Amino acid sequence: MFSRLTRPQALAVCALPVAALLATAVFAPLPFSLTQPGLTADVLGENKGEPVITISGAPTRDTTGELRMTTIEATSPDTDVTLGDVIDAWFRTDKAVMPRDSVYPSGRSTQEIEKYNTEQMKESQDAATEAALNYLDLNDKNIKVTLKLADVGGPSAGLLFSLGIIDKLDSAGADLTGGRTIAGTGTIDAAGKVGAVGGVSLKTQAAKRDGATVFLVPKDECSDAKAELPKGLRLIPVTTLKGAVGALEALESGEGSVPSC
Repeated sequence: MFSRLTRPQALAVCALPVAALLATAVFAPLPFSLTQPGLTADVLGENKGEPVITISGAPTRDTTGELRMTTIEATSPDTDVTLGDVIDAWFRTDKAVMPRDSVYPSGRSTQEIEKYNTEQMKESQDAATEAALNYLDLNDKNIKVTLKLADVGGPSAGLLFSLGIIDKLDSAGADLTGGRTIAGTGTIDAAGKVGAVGGVSLKTQAAKRDGATVFLVPKDECSDAKAELPKGLRLIPVTTLKGAVGALEALESGEGSVPSC
């Protein structure tokens, strides 16, 4: 003979599997990556004791100010992200939750991803060099540009690499930075077209943290950049290398219009 459960007892029994499911949901890994502002590096200066940009075969000039490429840091592809991590990041401005597949190519090992990011960086550097030399009409094969940036992968530094090369080679033009610390992000192709990269709201925070007052952003990502824009950081939208150079020259000279988001 079985005794009948009281209402509180029945509720307690029913609550047990619900609690177990909730506990499982909280601690179960989810297909997300957590991201935060990463390092920045001055492409006109040095990184880990070595010049980021080295040019031979053509005269270069001393530059002032800084051109800082920006990054985001993401949890590694094999890191488990739980519901608790997602909820915590949701209420913070210095972290973001992104689908893991948007950060890392799916179906690849950590080693394969690192190799892929290195290849992407190399292709970006080649395109940035070609775009800069094309802009300056310097197609002399004797000009050799070497770009070194440790511990950074992917294509998002392309625009800043091109601007750094131009600033070092363009003896006739004005200093692009005007002594300022200018940061930015954006891919670039050999024709000088600037592409979107993602994570710009975190990159603006990294830029401000490291002293930037101006941030170059792909025009299509203006709204994302404004979402958590640090106070005192000016956004300049760009679509081409020529437009980026023109905007910086107008900013320095005070003549002409400087675009804004």
